[in-house]
Amino acid sequence: MLKYAGIILGVVLVVAAIGASSTLYTVHQTQQAIVLYFGKPDRVVTDPGLHVRIPFAEDVQYFDTRVLDLDPPEVQVPLVDKKRINVDAYMRYKIVDPLLFFQAVTTESNFQDRFGRLVNASLQQTIARNSLSDLLSDKRDDIMEQISAEIDLAAPGFGVQIVDIRIGRTDLPVEISQNVYGRMRAEREREARELRAEGKEEAQKITARADREKVVLVADAKRKSEIARGEGEAQRVTILADAYGRDAEFFDFYKSMQEYRKGLGGNTTTMVLTPDSDFFRFFGQESAK
Repeated sequence: MLKYAGIILGVVLVVAAIGASSTLYTVHQTQQAIVLYFGKPDRVVTDPGLHVRIPFAEDVQYFDTRVLDLDPPEVQVPLVDKKRINVDAYMRYKIVDPLLFFQAVTTESNFQDRFGRLVNASLQQTIARNSLSDLLSDKRDDIMEQISAEIDLAAPGFGVQIVDIRIGRTDLPVEISQNVYGRMRAEREREARELRAEGKEEAQKITARADREKVVLVADAKRKSEIARGEGEAQRVTILADAYGRDAEFFDFYKSMQEYRKGLGGNTTTMVLTPDSDFFRFFGQESAK
């Protein structure tokens, strides 16, 4: 009898454990829940902690209370200037009405798909009214405000609040990018050639100006040198003339000494003169004395 009592107690404990797990459920700090009664929403539970449900009749659907991310797939948008760009949007949101959220999309994965398509549609519609230069200018902020306004209008119908939405990346398609980069490279090369040509022309102007200044400076220096030389020669002649006027005999002697130094200064000087040559007249006078 005791043997069967142990078995019965074990069965009761198992059934009790199963019943408890089916009756109790936990809502965490980062969660909110909807209790479904035979698949239909019955009540919303936002208080964290342990809660009770009817086993087998009620089920619990959990939703996150934190800020969630939505990253729709990249889309290609034709612009008014006939260009095409690839746009990648990024959005952050919170589930603020779990009942409405459940009624609209049931699960978060369904929301990601449906609202992602809505975001991309708004991107395409709004961006298509602009040009590439608009997207690269300050007008980009105005475009984002228009997109945000449209998304904010749609968000309450899903029970969510939009925290942030941005254009993550705006790229040209590969073939267009190559063409644009090619034109940009050609333009930069043309500008570089123009700058080099301007630099070369300016260098030539500077060189020519320096050459002209050099010619002027050299000519001026030569002119001043000739003037100084002429003034010195005139002064020398004046001094010599004055000396000759004062003592003609000494002046002749001095001039002869200068000539002797020039003519007899070398070690290999050979001169053929007669004894009575005027060149040695002072030597003769000295001998006579």
